[in-house]
Amino acid sequence: MSKPLLWWLALLDVVGLPCATMWIIWREPPRVSHAWVILPVWLVISIAIQRDTPKTMGLRADNLWPALRRATSVLGPMALALIIIGYSFGHRMPNAPGALAPQHFWNYFAFCLLQQVTLNSFLSNRLYFLIGREWPTAFVAAAIFAAFHWPNPVLIPATFFVGVVMSLLFIRERNVLPLAAWHMVLGILLGWALPVVWHHGLRVGPGYYTFHR
Repeated sequence: MSKPLLWWLALLDVVGLPCATMWIIWREPPRVSHAWVILPVWLVISIAIQRDTPKTMGLRADNLWPALRRATSVLGPMALALIIIGYSFGHRMPNAPGALAPQHFWNYFAFCLLQQVTLNSFLSNRLYFLIGREWPTAFVAAAIFAAFHWPNPVLIPATFFVGVVMSLLFIRERNVLPLAAWHMVLGILLGWALPVVWHHGLRVGPGYYTFHR
């Protein structure tokens, strides 16, 4: 397939898939519709057309240690800051039975890995192919990622800021596994550190408005 055609298909990816995602979040949420099936089908077709590999998608182990070390050096201080903020609000670590059950962490990690594949293996990859520069790629990818979290006033700026950082880390190391792990840690700490009335249980879309504590 010619490079100009691949370029136009990549542009279709970074415009079309986010639009489809927003449509599903706002009009056809998974709890009431099976329209979400569009997203994995789109991803699979795009991956096949663009000839992505586990290495280019960042699903790899050969550079896991340097990728983890770099991600930790940047994202670790953010986690520490959230812990300090949480304690400044008078919060304490949850101690209810099952609150720290491993199953919860594994489920959330899987969700975070899916988000990292979307943000980086897909969006950052396609945008870097289109733009060819790290910082513009990271800003555009993070802006799209933040839009998925509308209208949450906590998640929009948080996902944009962290999205820029994670996109840059991905472009430089090409590994989503440490990013997914830190995504899980930061998401849990963010929900704990800030008052629930601010972030409505980290809900997005219509769920943000219907949240009741």
